[in-house]
Formats: sequence, C-alpha cells, structure tokens
Amino acid sequence: MASLNVGNLGEYLREQRRNAQLSLRQLADAAGVSNPYLSQIERGLRKPSAEVLQQVAKALRISAETLYVRAGILDAERGRDEVETRAVILADPTLNERQKQVLLQIYESFRKENGFGVGEPAGPDGQREDTVDQGPGDGGRTAGAGDAAGSDTDTGPRRTAG
Repeated sequence: MASLNVGNLGEYLREQRRNAQLSLRQLADAAGVSNPYLSQIERGLRKPSAEVLQQVAKALRISAETLYVRAGILDAERGRDEVETRAVILADPTLNERQKQVLLQIYESFRKENGFGVGEPAGPDGQREDTVDQGPGDGGRTAGAGDAAGSDTDTGPRRTAG
C-alpha cells in the first residue's frame, strides 16, 4: 500500500478549521464525522475517504478537490487548474452560496462538454459521453451545452443561416 502524505492534509485541515473559527467538535458535527476520527485526520494518523473529505470540505466551505489533491486522491498536476478555479469561485466574498454553486455547475458543464470531468477525463468507454454526431448544420456543438444556463429543453434555432 502506497504511503500518502496525510500529515500535510491534516495540517491544512487544521488551518482551514481555525480560519473558519470552528472547534474540532463543531467541524466534526457539521461534517457528520466523529470528533476522535477528525482529530486523527488532523494529526495525520488516518487517511480519510473521498466521501469524508467531501463532507469536511462542505462543512468548511472549501473545495473538495483541494482536499483530494492534498490527500493524493487527485493528481495535483492534472487537476491544478480545476482546483484553483473552483477555489477562487468558492472564496469570492462578493458571491452568495447560490451564485457560487451555479457558477460551479456551469464550469463543470463546460468541462464535461470539452471532455473533462472531476478526476477523470472521459466516460467509462474512454469517449466523451455527451458528444453528438457533428453534422454539417450543428456547428460542432455537443449535447449538454444548454445545461450551463439551466435549460432542460432544446428549443429554437442554434444559429442563423449565412
């Protein structure tokens, strides 16, 4: 079993918890994990699952992807731009929570449209799952692009003649 640098993760979590002005107990309650377990993670004694990291990130209102990279779950080189983009959106004090979530959904929609997803570049068969055949009149669009604006239906023309 490969050894991961979970001490670095623990130090980072402790720093984020303190920045959020939360006690260990408060964060454990908000994340839905036990106080001793969270303490062990912070001290680098336990390697948390991606699910636990996601719960902790949500409670701290930080990017789960940042924690995944620090825990060695996501490749730092491959995911750095995505992590940084998400972190900037989540840290923006001028946006409310709903706006942040909408921006992240739009960002993820565009990433999927371009063949990238969180932690994996394509679907299980190696192909982009949302790609449609590009005929002469569809301008190279992919299905799902309309999802970025929150639309579930495809109405109206995509482009004008000319």
